[in-house]
Amino acid sequence: MPATEYQRSFGRTLLNLRRDSVHSVAESSTTEPTQMEAELESFQRRVAERFADLNASTSEDLLSLEWVGKLLDSFLLCQEEFRVVIVSNHRELVTKPPMDRMVSEYFDRSVKALDVCNAIRDGVERIRQWQKLIEIVVCAFDSKKPLGEGQFRRAKKTLIELAIGMLDDKEASSSSSVTQHRNRSFGRNKEKTIGHFRSLSWSVSRSWSASKQLQALGNGLAPPRAGDVTATSGLAVPVYTMTSVLLFVMWALVAAIPCQDRGLQVHFNVPRSFQWGGSLMSLHDRIIEESRKRERRNSCGLLKEINQIERSSRLMGELVDSVQFPLSEEKEVGVRERVEELGKVHEALKNGLDPFERKVREVFHRIVRSRTEGLESRKNKMDPKITTRTRRLMDVVEINDYPGSGANSRHTRPYCPDC
Repeated sequence: MPATEYQRSFGRTLLNLRRDSVHSVAESSTTEPTQMEAELESFQRRVAERFADLNASTSEDLLSLEWVGKLLDSFLLCQEEFRVVIVSNHRELVTKPPMDRMVSEYFDRSVKALDVCNAIRDGVERIRQWQKLIEIVVCAFDSKKPLGEGQFRRAKKTLIELAIGMLDDKEASSSSSVTQHRNRSFGRNKEKTIGHFRSLSWSVSRSWSASKQLQALGNGLAPPRAGDVTATSGLAVPVYTMTSVLLFVMWALVAAIPCQDRGLQVHFNVPRSFQWGGSLMSLHDRIIEESRKRERRNSCGLLKEINQIERSSRLMGELVDSVQFPLSEEKEVGVRERVEELGKVHEALKNGLDPFERKVREVFHRIVRSRTEGLESRKNKMDPKITTRTRRLMDVVEINDYPGSGANSRHTRPYCPDC
């Protein structure tokens, strides 16, 4: 059955169930379920449209900085619409079972997503370090200067630094001697291991695992049962939808950006009977297929720009190693072409990383605000005497002073004593 037909039949079934249960109520009360059904179906349709648009991207655009940024934009729009549906329009139903349990579970999962955002932000910082190394190589071969042995020595050394810095965590931990060489070249203490800049900027604990965090985020996620859909007047469906979107977005971020102990082995299976289920599962399959390509298996991230860095730096390194002096005109042309290619990669990172990081921060803050508003709304509904207090939302730097999910929980409670 096509997804649209399923949704319409689903809406009619839900409406019939509700009409049967309220048959003795005045006729005027039957208009509310119809309006709610239309609102819920509209939410499902908009989610489906956004993921269909993301899935329409070509293989060249998939997992690029621009595409991942577009994914985050879609999440922010879905999150805002979800907030309106659950907190603003149907606040009175949020405090009733089983809806109160479902909403509470969603907020608990969203807290786990905050740590993923922290790790992604630090992964962006790691990519910036690679960008600086690429810039050194590009500057070494200044087009205004004749190419000499000194420039090649400098470029070769920097390319080695870049290759070591891009090793996967497992590979890096087994190459401590090379790591110490890298740290010395940057003037760092010998005791510091590469840990891929972990000692300098990682805001999650050293034992934190992106793979385990994703598994925890997705544990127990299943489509709502018919009884729960009826008992919640259909609101169980958008809660499941938003939880699935949250899990997919965090999973895609971990797939694309370097993370601590990243892994894609997360059970993720959304029924394609949902309007958005087909597009979301198609994107999931495409990303998995990308990760299985030979050249991507040992990559520290599936981001398109990371693949370009790996390819361009490898080809440049091979060319630098094969150079003999005096330099032939053909070799010089080849070097200039590789430098130009690296320059394009550098420019793409320069233009794309900052906007992407801002979107990650916005996702972090939106999750915090949504959770705070939802919890306060539930508390105020249960006890009308409670007055809502305006709290200052901490910025990312302040929150990250307390690493790990325990810190995120501390600063996303309805009332934080430190705020």
